[in-house]
Amino acid sequence: MDSRTSLPHWNPSLYDESHSFVCKRGEGLIELLSPQPGERVLDLGCGTGHLTAHIAELGATPVGIDSDPGMIEAARRYYPHLTFEVADGAAFEVSAPYDAVFSNAALHWIQPPERAAECIYRALRPGGRLVAEFGGQGNVERIRCALIAALREGGGSWDSARDPWYFPSIGQYATLLEEHGLGVRYAALFPRPTPLDGGEEGMNNWLRMFGGAYLNAVGPDRHADVIAVAREHLRPHAFHDGTWYADYRRLRIVAERAGSLP
Repeated sequence: MDSRTSLPHWNPSLYDESHSFVCKRGEGLIELLSPQPGERVLDLGCGTGHLTAHIAELGATPVGIDSDPGMIEAARRYYPHLTFEVADGAAFEVSAPYDAVFSNAALHWIQPPERAAECIYRALRPGGRLVAEFGGQGNVERIRCALIAALREGGGSWDSARDPWYFPSIGQYATLLEEHGLGVRYAALFPRPTPLDGGEEGMNNWLRMFGGAYLNAVGPDRHADVIAVAREHLRPHAFHDGTWYADYRRLRIVAERAGSLP
């Protein structure tokens, strides 16, 4: 994580109750990982540990890391038989190499991405694999534009240097990985309009959970106003039959570690 921004303060209970789609959508990524019995797997950005536990159920030996102490505390409470550690995704070290690094919906929060790629490389044994999915180019673009418009309409402003997200194209991310010794074997960028939990409150919950950097461009007393205006911008495109939808675009990557760091 660099000096431009900081990760949001996560609420583990709200995350599980109102944003369960994050974990559910990650189950398909585990199929792509195809963890084998006895493999050592590092779950980077493990959150509350549900996907880490799924990996363990398939016979692998996972370790989950996350930068948020509250998430790690919840993961340890849910799965006391597994190992979870607080670690910065752009500055972590491992005591022994892993067969795979798995990451779902986390890498777009971790900056600078070059540091994250270097850490992933060093965490893998030669021939070890990275299997990851996160926000790619164009992810939540409507939501981001609605938030910026709401800030400006309220007399505020938005400095792009505050943007907490890293949403690369396939070419940008493949180049970054290859520059750090990780050869890309598979890459796909695809739209995934995602229904949000909570009915009418779904977008409110999403904006409060994930849009903190934008809301914090104004004082706490104006957060509700910014959310209300952003929702009205979004409603014609993102609210259907009583459900809000986030305009997700996901980047899915499989890469393999080369023998030595360039």
